[in-house]
Amino acid sequence: MCMRVSKNSYYHWLKTKDIKKQKPSLIYLKKRISILFDQNKQIYGSKRIKKALQREGLHYSVSYISSLMRLLGLKSVLKRKYITTTDSKDDLTIAENTLNREFHSSQLGEKWVSDITYIKVRNSWNYLTTILDLADRKVVSWVVSQDMRTENTVLKAWKKAIQTRAITDNHIFHSDKGAQYASNQIK
Repeated sequence: MCMRVSKNSYYHWLKTKDIKKQKPSLIYLKKRISILFDQNKQIYGSKRIKKALQREGLHYSVSYISSLMRLLGLKSVLKRKYITTTDSKDDLTIAENTLNREFHSSQLGEKWVSDITYIKVRNSWNYLTTILDLADRKVVSWVVSQDMRTENTVLKAWKKAIQTRAITDNHIFHSDKGAQYASNQIK
C-alpha cells in the first residue's frame, strides 16, 4: 500500500524519529525565541533562530518561527557600517569635471580614472587605490595602504602609474571629490 508521503517528509521523519519529541507550550517557545533574538543583538532572523532552537532539541519549521517572530514584533536589524569617503564641506579646491561622463578613449594615457576602496582585514581597514586607463580598461597602477594619507594612497599610485605608462599632453585624471584627490601635495 502506498502512503503518499513526500520524500522530504519521509527523510525528515527518518532523521528525527529518535529525537525525543518535546512539545513545549507556545508561551515557552515564544519566550525562547525572544531570548535568543535579544542574546544575539537582534540580528538573528528566523533561519538562525531555527538552528539555535534545534541545538536545544526543539524542531520547528522556519515559516512557523517566522510567523511567531512577526507576532512578537521581532525583526532582525542589520547595522551597516557606512564610511564617508568624500567630505564636500572642506575648503579644498575641486577641479572641474572635464571628463563629463565620457568614459571611453581611443588613446592610451589620455584618460585615467581613480578611486580608493576600503577593505576590512580582520579588525582594521586597508585602502586600495587604483588607477585605470579608459582606453584599454586596464589597471595602470594600484597601491594598498593602512592609512588614508595622500602620500600613501593617491600620490604613491600616481607615481607608480606614470612609471608604467606614458600620458598624453591632453591627459585627464578623473576621480571623486575626496580630500586625497583635492590635495596640492606634489613630490
